[in-house]
Formats: sequence, structure tokens, C-alpha cells
Amino acid sequence: MNINSGLPPITLSTGRIIGLDAPCFVVAEIGQNHNGDTYTATRLLKAAHDAEVDAVKFCKRDIPSDLTAAARAQLYNGPQSYGATYGEHREALELSPAEYTHLKDRMRYNGWPEICFATACDQISVDVLEDTIRPPLYKVASRDLDNLPLLRYIARLGKPVILSSGMARDDSEIRAALEIIRDAGCPVVLLVCTSEYPTPPLHVGLSRLALYRDKFGVLVGLSDHTSGIVAAQAAATLGACVIEKHVTLSRAMKGTDHAASLEPDGIARLVRNIRLVEEMRGLSVSLAEWEPIEATRRKLGRSLVSARFIPAGQTIGWDAVVLKSPGNGIRYAEAGKIVGKMAARDIAADVTLSEPDVRDPYDPHFKRTDNLTAKQREQIDEHEKENG
Repeated sequence: MNINSGLPPITLSTGRIIGLDAPCFVVAEIGQNHNGDTYTATRLLKAAHDAEVDAVKFCKRDIPSDLTAAARAQLYNGPQSYGATYGEHREALELSPAEYTHLKDRMRYNGWPEICFATACDQISVDVLEDTIRPPLYKVASRDLDNLPLLRYIARLGKPVILSSGMARDDSEIRAALEIIRDAGCPVVLLVCTSEYPTPPLHVGLSRLALYRDKFGVLVGLSDHTSGIVAAQAAATLGACVIEKHVTLSRAMKGTDHAASLEPDGIARLVRNIRLVEEMRGLSVSLAEWEPIEATRRKLGRSLVSARFIPAGQTIGWDAVVLKSPGNGIRYAEAGKIVGKMAARDIAADVTLSEPDVRDPYDPHFKRTDNLTAKQREQIDEHEKENG
């Protein structure tokens, strides 16, 4: 069963449908795995395109809006650092408005049709994204579930919103965020998420897909932070309408998100497996009438076969028949067409039986057959007297 059945779908401005019976909306989350470099970002876009994802997603921050001065000044010299302070590190990972415009132009020039959108972490970033890539939808990170001013600023645009639940303290936070988005008339998808990197299997909680769908009456998907692709595939099997997964050129690259991301072959394998799951889940043809199965049935099924030589005129009992392949004869459920009838001719052993091999013992056409027993002749005579 599709857990999103019965809920109205979302139609993006591009025409892509999310929900209902549409294919799962697979998002390759580049985030900041471009490490602030447009060449790396372009290679990630190409990898996502080759994997046939539905969308690519960035993450945009205005660092002074995102961090306090004290947080920006904090020393940050670990192995994943791109700057002496945390502020410098975060600034190094950002793309400028001109670079976002350049990437969007590259996608258009190369004919990469994937939807491009982003997580906006503050109001200035929303404005930058509107001026550059003009996304048809927005993602709101779970850390901003209670950032109601930001939610209102995004919702005023009237665009669909994908909302993550990873850092939700309780249901009231999720409900309040959904209320703001819905009051603005924005369609919304709620993502099950665990903000633990990487997320161990025990903490994934795929049961929340059905729980959130029923509790909040909302389309649901998964933002997957596990290592590998099993969780995302399982969510797709359950009917998640959105799957979001980080992508990187190499898990060995410097940066905090790379280790839990999928490399190009991994994201391609994920998309391929999700599409296979959808094919398996969506069979609408009646199997009883499907020609490939009927051909197999004819080859491997069972038919009534003579277990021994049956002389003409002998009543055929169960001891005279067995079931063998091929299945192009009379099946067990139709045994009444053979068993209890009289052999119309000599029947060799080990042959597939058919209706012309038998006759009704009361058939007057055969009443003079020499192979009839005295009892069978008596039955025929009585039958004829009763029927005039």
C-alpha cells in the first residue's frame, strides 16, 4: 500500500507531480558538498544528471544572519576546517549570488532538466535564491521548524515547501510549522528525518512515515542520513513521495557531510533501485490473464494424464489419472470433464487427456458399443426409458 494514498498531490510549476501515483521525487542534496567551488558544484550537477535524479538541492546561508559574532569568531582548526575561525570556515563553503546564477545557466546550457532548489537558512538567502536560481519550491531545515518568521517569509511566496522534522522537539513544533505553511496556501511535504550523522539503522524510524501521514494529514518522505541506500529504498517501498540523499564526488573529501553522502555510482544505484521498486509495487495487470505467466503455466502447469492403459468403454476413475506437465490440458479443477466419464476409445498410458477421449455413459450414440459392461447397458436402457 502507498502510505500517501488519498492525499492531494502537489504539482510544481515545472509540471512535475509529487504524490499520488507519481514516481518518487528523488533529490540529490548537494548542500555544501561543493566546498565553495563552482567547478566541484558543476561536477556534482553532472553526476546527479547522469544518475537521473528528479532534483538537485543546495543550501544557502547568509553567515552574519546565521551566526552570532561570537560564534563566527570561534577558533575552528579541525581536520574539516576551511578557515581559522568558524565564521571563516562557513564563509568559505558559500557560493555567491553570481555563482548560483552561473550554475543555473550551466544547467540550462547543458540541457540538464533536473529541478534546482535549495534550503534557505535566512531571509536574505531567500532573496538571493529568488534573484538567481528562482526555485519552484523550498526546503526548510529541521533546525528552523520553530523559526516562524523564516517560515512566514518563505510561505508568502506561495511555493511548495519540503519541511524536515529531524530536530523537532515534539509534535507541537511540527504542527505549528505546518499551520503557517498551510495558512499561506502552500502545499507541503513532511520529511521523516533523524539529525544524526550518519544515522544508525535503529534510529531511522521508518514507522514515522505512516504515523506522520495519519497524525498531520500530510504527504511524507524521507531525508536519509544513513550510510548506504537501504533506508531510502525501504522508504520508497512504503510509498514515500520524496527521498532526499546527500551526494558527493568522494566520501574522502574534506568536509563534514561527505562521509555520510553517496558517491556518483551510489546515487545512480539508488535511483535505479527506487524505479525498480516502483515497477514491482505498481503492477496493474491481472496476473491470471497476463500472457507471460500463461505461457509459463502452459509449460510448467499440471494436466490430467492417463496413469495406465484405459480400454474404450471403461469408466475412468481417479486411479486412472495422474497430474503431469505440461499444463496445456485439463487441470485438476476441471477433472469432472474426465473422471467419472467413459473412455470413448482406447487410451494409451501416459498421454494428456482431452474431452474427445471420453463420453457420457448415457450417450445413446454409443449404446451399442461392444465394450460396455452389463451394468452400463442397464443404466443406458433405464435412462432412455425415463426420457422417452
